[in-house]
Order: sequence, then C-alpha cells, then structure tokens
Amino acid sequence: MKRVLGFALFCVALGMAVALILPNIFVTVLCILLCILIGYNLFCC
Repeated sequence: MKRVLGFALFCVALGMAVALILPNIFVTVLCILLCILIGYNLFCC
C-alpha cells in the first residue's frame, strides 16, 4: 500500500510540474519538491 501511495504522490508531483504556469511559482515548486520527497520515501522504503 505504501508503494501505491508513493507512486501516486510522485505522479501528482509530475502533474504539478506541468502547472508551473500558476502565478505563485515558489509555492508550486515547494509543493512539487515535497510531493517528490514524500513519494520517493513511501515508494522506496
């Protein structure tokens, strides 16, 4: 189950990377990095 959640969070982060058109880029990049880190930890550990 942790692997599925990790993979889902990683995909959400990739989808948010496409959303860089948003006006506040700092918050978007912060959310992308957090989702990548949490997704990687859940998927690999």
